[in-house]
Amino acid sequence: MALLVTARVERFDVAGAFTISRGAKTHVDVVVCEVRADGVTGRGEGTPIYYRGETAAGCIAQIRRWARAGAHADRARLLAELPPGAARNALDCALWDLEARQLDVPLHVLAGLARPEPVATALTISLAAPPDMERAAAGAAARGFVLLKAKLAGDGDDPARVAAIRRGAPLARIVVDANEGWLGRDVAAGAAELAAQGVELLEQPLPPGDDAALAGLDCAIPLCADESCHTAADLPRIAGRYRAINVKLDKAGGLTAALELARAAQAQGLDLMLGCMLSTSLAIRPALALAGLARWVDLDGPALLAKDRDGGLRYSGGMIWPD
Repeated sequence: MALLVTARVERFDVAGAFTISRGAKTHVDVVVCEVRADGVTGRGEGTPIYYRGETAAGCIAQIRRWARAGAHADRARLLAELPPGAARNALDCALWDLEARQLDVPLHVLAGLARPEPVATALTISLAAPPDMERAAAGAAARGFVLLKAKLAGDGDDPARVAAIRRGAPLARIVVDANEGWLGRDVAAGAAELAAQGVELLEQPLPPGDDAALAGLDCAIPLCADESCHTAADLPRIAGRYRAINVKLDKAGGLTAALELARAAQAQGLDLMLGCMLSTSLAIRPALALAGLARWVDLDGPALLAKDRDGGLRYSGGMIWPD
């Protein structure tokens, strides 16, 4: 099947700023890929993984090189030809969308997954001073969000930040993301302190190069691998260190690899968080196909933007409503 492949960069402003331990973002550049065959077009979106050195321009160049080398609709070959990352994600999701449209079947049917239902998503509370995080949590609760994801810094103010979020949203479930910022801290003691505040998950406390220290650690709440686990190939390395993994299509390099990772992780008894980068609804639609597999859903990318793309998914009452 002859494919016409195009790719472009689109910029979306963030609502306010998105702040984590590594810095703040006021906009996001996403890579939009379109594949066309026999009058049918499939679309996919990827967000460059900044901590891996990806850029939107680099992803566009990668897609165009792949297209010049002989574009095709074989997703298994794509996984062999391109490395994990946003470029492969945009291409892979575009190929899934193309095939679903050609066959006139929903994506979840094509993937052999259950029909997506409305699902509660976490809303990220950006790293800030405790009073600011309290106000953000109260605002999120007022919008109906019942699961909040707090960004932490790894400093002495983290307990105060979580306490502030609890004051702002006393009925919310809370998970926290350290974004590798707990280097040099007693992770087990910190996790126990979080558990006492009702936190149910601690994501990526240490950098991937240092997380061997987590092996066999007895923590009061599950530790979740994010930067330490991109694809199924990473699972043997993180065994015994984490009890959950964050599955993101951009990290895995597409729905094909993300589904492989999710299935392999479940077979090893790991819980799943389904996550995303800052993104629009174009990136979230294929991710939603996996929502039924996850214990925690964190697909709030579009909800963090000043404005989603036209025709985006509906976020209402703390829920994502599938098309």
